[in-house]
Amino acid sequence: MVKNVENIIVGISVGDLNGIGSEVILKSFEDARMFEFCTPVIFANSKLFSYLKKVLDVNVVINSIDKLDQIVPNKLNVLNVWREGVNIEFGALDTNVGKYAIKSFKSATEALSNGLIDVLVTAPINKNNIQSEDFSFPGHTDFLNQELQGEALMFMVNNNLRVGLITDHVAINDINSLITPDVIKSKVKTIYKSLKVDFKIAMPKIAILGLNPHCGDGGVIGDEDDKIIRPVILDLFDEGYKVFGPYSADGFFGSSEYEKYDAVVAMYHDQGLIPFKTLSFGSGVNFTAGLDKVRTSPDHGTAFAIAGKGIADFSSFVEAVYLAIDIYRNRMEYQELTQNTLRIQNNQIFKKEY
Repeated sequence: MVKNVENIIVGISVGDLNGIGSEVILKSFEDARMFEFCTPVIFANSKLFSYLKKVLDVNVVINSIDKLDQIVPNKLNVLNVWREGVNIEFGALDTNVGKYAIKSFKSATEALSNGLIDVLVTAPINKNNIQSEDFSFPGHTDFLNQELQGEALMFMVNNNLRVGLITDHVAINDINSLITPDVIKSKVKTIYKSLKVDFKIAMPKIAILGLNPHCGDGGVIGDEDDKIIRPVILDLFDEGYKVFGPYSADGFFGSSEYEKYDAVVAMYHDQGLIPFKTLSFGSGVNFTAGLDKVRTSPDHGTAFAIAGKGIADFSSFVEAVYLAIDIYRNRMEYQELTQNTLRIQNNQIFKKEY
């Protein structure tokens, strides 16, 4: 049976408490209709969030719990991951606050891994103040890749616009060495599977962007597009994948060519995220594809400049919750359908042999 929507438990990590994360979380569940779609649980401290809802003037009922089996539907549950107080100074870069962002994230990830929550939605962190001996990752994705099964891939989603990355949080001067035929093939296949399973697209059509300006202009501006990317695309196409390219990124997005495809594969972070956020900022979602569990996040950062002012747009966080629920249900449906197919095939084989 496919799990009922209202029973899906959405775990939420708080991100940087000096940023807008707490505001967008609280505002998202101020609308009681959200509880018709899921049962949320924030990994933090209930006294802190009671304080924050007063400061931010958000009207939502908080249910304090000490164990995940105490979760109550139709309430904004807050799991007490820590007991001590935390000094909040909106807009400030604080390494101590960064430690609590990671406490929340690690606790939520453990619960996700153990099946105690169904999906995880992460509020934005600051990549600088989270670094420590216990956490030396550039962001959420790399840690999740270590803790969960599969190969993580950053997949930005806004309705039918989906942009996947071959490389994500790496320095520009390291990109060339990381783009290899095996990496491209693996990432494209991850995207293809995600489109089929997570987004219910039967025959995905994928566009692949080139690395260099104008895809190298026949070798005048670099030869990686001709020597690495084109051969991989041909190999994938021969294997039955509907992949096309490489396309020059500027013309591809400028001419709205992306509308013809189910997903776009970018070679590096800014090549994919600049056009994505230009086209969909405020309503886009960062989805970590390729893992055995579902994690999403809003498409914005901590926004220190407006933190605590009560003006943060929570649309992207709501979309992140919706997408996590949709993908979770799509995966359950896919699993049920494929299991039924195997059962039918096995029955047919049994009848033929006996």
